[in-house]
Amino acid sequence: QVQLVESGGGLAQAGDSLRLSCTASGRTFGILRMGWFRQAPGKEREFVAAITWNFGSNTYYADSAKGRFTISKDNAKNTVYLEMNNLKPEDTAVYYCAAGITRLSGGLTGNWFDYNFWGQGTQVTVSS
Repeated sequence: QVQLVESGGGLAQAGDSLRLSCTASGRTFGILRMGWFRQAPGKEREFVAAITWNFGSNTYYADSAKGRFTISKDNAKNTVYLEMNNLKPEDTAVYYCAAGITRLSGGLTGNWFDYNFWGQGTQVTVSS
């Protein structure tokens, strides 16, 4: 089992920046990729960004995140980050961290079902 705890959410104004953190514990040696997803009220959970975990630092972003969000990691701290710049009101959502342990034939994925463990989420609210 892998446990994930997010932090860093909060209130922001349009144009502000926030950095989310997600720390993993438990059987972290089995993690192959980490991702960030978000869910706005009344909408489905959507992919934001992903990063390979133990082998290199390949990244993959949703179109909505490209150019504004950056995913990074610190393996020594078992922590993945999401730096969010130039925030917009449409970025308001609960942000979830996820860990994938199953091997995939392709590269990084934004499919929620390719991630096995999830955090409880952290709320990000952006006002205009």
